[in-house]
Amino acid sequence: MPSAGRLRRPGGAARVPGMRRLLPADADAVDLADAYDWPATPWVRASMVMGLDGSIAGPDGRSGSISSATDRAVLAAIRRNADAYLVGAQTVRVEHYSAVRAQPEAVEQRLASGQAAAPTLAVVSATCRFDWDDVAFTGSEIRPLILTVERSDPAARRTAARWCDVAVVGAERVEPGAALTALAERGLTRVTCEGGASLLADMIRSDALDEIDLTLAPLVTGAQPPAGPGSAVLHRMDMHQLLEDDGFLFARYLRRR
Repeated sequence: MPSAGRLRRPGGAARVPGMRRLLPADADAVDLADAYDWPATPWVRASMVMGLDGSIAGPDGRSGSISSATDRAVLAAIRRNADAYLVGAQTVRVEHYSAVRAQPEAVEQRLASGQAAAPTLAVVSATCRFDWDDVAFTGSEIRPLILTVERSDPAARRTAARWCDVAVVGAERVEPGAALTALAERGLTRVTCEGGASLLADMIRSDALDEIDLTLAPLVTGAQPPAGPGSAVLHRMDMHQLLEDDGFLFARYLRRR
């Protein structure tokens, strides 16, 4: 596995010398900034890691335990030019999200393209209740955005508004379309959805994803996420790219249009 020091090069581009490009062509080193570029048009992509048995977390309940240094470099490349990370409330709590800060090597390009210096952390929450000492809320350079519903406690929304922007985007639940509209109204049109499982399922059922970036980890945990009966849908995705590193597969799928 490549060390973290080998994933960056001057200018901010991440290259992985040991990674093989299986599709569309072989390459000795992969430029992750190019491999995970963003289209000029509004775009919604999901980023996820999964074990061979369908597990989405390790024994500690966190996705990081089935990840790798290269997987984390891929996520950083995706985030680099995103406008927003769209994340479910429980994922923010369990994964202990870091503060969202500008990457110095990306700021000039972001500002030149009309983006903010750093992405916005957008959290879907029905309750607006968090540990407000969490660094994701206290340390992010751009105020996080909480997307919530009318049935949430008004007092909790007022408390949340001390640290975050709060948008009520539904009566009982946050629908993906309403969430994306709220982001677009704020100029946030390059969106990466990072889970958890229920939010990703909602996005898939709503056919809201233009792209899925899937890391398949060479690991099994014996813990598979349950699927509710009658909840499945089928949307065809076309493979755009497939990379490999140390047994991990990195697939980029685009929605068939």
